Amino acid sequence: MMAGMLTQLPLPLLPAGAAEIAPGVGLVTGDGGGGLVIVHGLATFAWDAGDEAGRRLAAVQLVRLRAVSQARAAAAFGVDPVTIWRWDQALACGGVAGLVSSRRGPKGASKLTPELAARIRELDAAGATLSEIAAATGVSTFSVRNALGRVASGGRPAAAGASAGSGGLVAGDDDAGQGAVVPVLPGPVPRDGERALARWGLLGEGAVPVFTPGAGYPLAGLLLALPALEDTGLLQAAREIYGQLKDGFYGLAATLLTLVFLALAGEPRAEGATRVPPAALGRVLGLDRAPEVKTIRRKLGELAAAGQAADLVMALARRHAAARPDTLGFLYVDGHARVYYGTRTVQKTHLARLKFPAPATMETWVTDSGGDPVFMIVAEPSDSLAGELRRLLPDLRRIVGGGRRVTVCFDRGGWSPALFADITAAGFDLLTWRKGPAPDLPAEVFTIVACTDDRGRAHEYDLADSTVELGISEGPRKGQTVTLRQITRRVPARGGGTRQIHALTSRDDLPAGEVCWRLTSRWREENYFRYARTRFALDALDSYGAAPDDPDRMVPNPAKKTAAARVRQAEAAAQAAEAARDAALLQLRSPAPGQASYLTNQVINALAAPVEASRRELEEADTAAAGTPARIPLGTLAPDMVRLEAEVKQITHAIRMAAYNAETALARALYGHYARAGDEAYALIREALTASGDVHLAPGELLIRLDPLTAPRRTQALAALCDQLTAAGARYPGTDLVLRYEVKSRPGPA
Repeated sequence: MMAGMLTQLPLPLLPAGAAEIAPGVGLVTGDGGGGLVIVHGLATFAWDAGDEAGRRLAAVQLVRLRAVSQARAAAAFGVDPVTIWRWDQALACGGVAGLVSSRRGPKGASKLTPELAARIRELDAAGATLSEIAAATGVSTFSVRNALGRVASGGRPAAAGASAGSGGLVAGDDDAGQGAVVPVLPGPVPRDGERALARWGLLGEGAVPVFTPGAGYPLAGLLLALPALEDTGLLQAAREIYGQLKDGFYGLAATLLTLVFLALAGEPRAEGATRVPPAALGRVLGLDRAPEVKTIRRKLGELAAAGQAADLVMALARRHAAARPDTLGFLYVDGHARVYYGTRTVQKTHLARLKFPAPATMETWVTDSGGDPVFMIVAEPSDSLAGELRRLLPDLRRIVGGGRRVTVCFDRGGWSPALFADITAAGFDLLTWRKGPAPDLPAEVFTIVACTDDRGRAHEYDLADSTVELGISEGPRKGQTVTLRQITRRVPARGGGTRQIHALTSRDDLPAGEVCWRLTSRWREENYFRYARTRFALDALDSYGAAPDDPDRMVPNPAKKTAAARVRQAEAAAQAAEAARDAALLQLRSPAPGQASYLTNQVINALAAPVEASRRELEEADTAAAGTPARIPLGTLAPDMVRLEAEVKQITHAIRMAAYNAETALARALYGHYARAGDEAYALIREALTASGDVHLAPGELLIRLDPLTAPRRTQALAALCDQLTAAGARYPGTDLVLRYEVKSRPGPA
């Protein structure tokens, strides 16, 4: 087509110094920035130095003439293909004038005058924060950092003409239009040498984090969780307990951080690594890529082989107690059934959530007064909450310390007067609901009680305060009594009228209203279970391993239940036979007028025969029931019963507890900075944790600049949170880099 338009045959050669773009098409560039395009020996397009519009026009026209492809034109002019497409659209809409570049950023002079910079340094020397300095001087926090010399190296943004061909460089946005230029999603630092060393077992504790400054990191928000994660003590506790993993590229800290980041990103299971790009997660880990599923499972298996998962959970509990001692005055204890849907034979247990028994593993959880998890243990099969509570008492005392007064709150599953005596003897107080029928109190003893809970909410209850004595019918204290305070609440009944609910406690110093709302706050633990099932895979089967159950373990004997049912049937039959005999005798003793009585010894014996037979059957049933043991070895009942692997599950529980507590700490930090924090705090934090942002490096600092969130009010709340996290002065694990956080200002209208 081009040959038909020319007056001479195409010349096969290009001028000296021309760079070939395509066959017959070349580009000659001058020293001053000008250029010349040669098409089949003809000078077709030319532009002078500084004529950016002419340069862009040449690129677009080459593509429109089909002399070169869009990709080759982009490579020749030092831009990406999308930029060529945008230039084409600008030419079509506004002609050549549409290709004229305009200066980006503020059009006026910089606000950072020497006087203002001196003022900023004075405020910084006086101890003011970045936000306070920015508010006092009328510039952004990034401008303040720039004036203080705390911006990562990189220089000023390129001029508008140069930015078009900058190859994806982005400048920080601030009031003065100045900031560090960083590439968008730069390639990671090559780690081939370290991987080679790890392959031969020569790397040691794993690769150290190395960060590359860049813009547009898709999971930069996950770094918000590091200060709160440091408070949980997960990495420190794991280091103390496990030491280090086997020589490999991914060390203990990298493995734990990967699992925490996956949980906070909404993919708490190891399989979630298939749904998070390894390169994206690797950037926030300071590595070239994150570990894959098989590596994560192998690392978890290595940790589980140490058999110290329970020690890790307890170490986290001790750190929780040390960091938040004010939340340990009331501890909520409850059992949680983790349902099993596989094909193995696992012991069944009653599931209150599903209203029927099913194969499950029981766990006992302890949460603080706010409903945040402190620790958990794997419960013994067939054991009741009362038995688990008794087993937990020594662990609770070691965690909270010897001199602290702690009230243990639990539901009716822990009802046992013998347990109540054990709890008080161990130095704890108790708070629970009364189980079984109890006499109602007279209406005149009730009064309306008002109180305010720990979150400032007002409550009113119709209460009565009394004392009860409970007899102990089991254990070494059998025959003794335990005296407890009873708080009775009167509430409306469904069918009309009122009904009474009784709470028992050993605390005589608490107001009746506080006793009531403290016990109803036990639902905070249930709320954690519901949230953790949805967001943190609380019931996930993290390991497919199983081991044979103990064949000598004593379990309830089903035959005992059958024997008891036979006794009840025999009792009912005996009572029916006696009633029939008595009715017949009464009729024979009182005949109707004019009838003779036929009550003879033969008749009496005939009527008594069914009664005697039913009594013999009852005696036989009683004898059989008495001879049937209540508990038998598991091996005689279900020899193929197994227990699900617990080590990996406890490790993942510990990691996800730390992730949940870190997320909760961030959510509670929003109170006072976000009007809807009571309803949307967790939703905002989940959005922030998955937000994109830029990463800047400075001597001893790692600056994370997050992109604005979906609403201005959320962005403002996130900025306040960033100030709090920056003030914490946390360091990235395994480095000396102090973490600093900022939020980019939302761009104004075009």
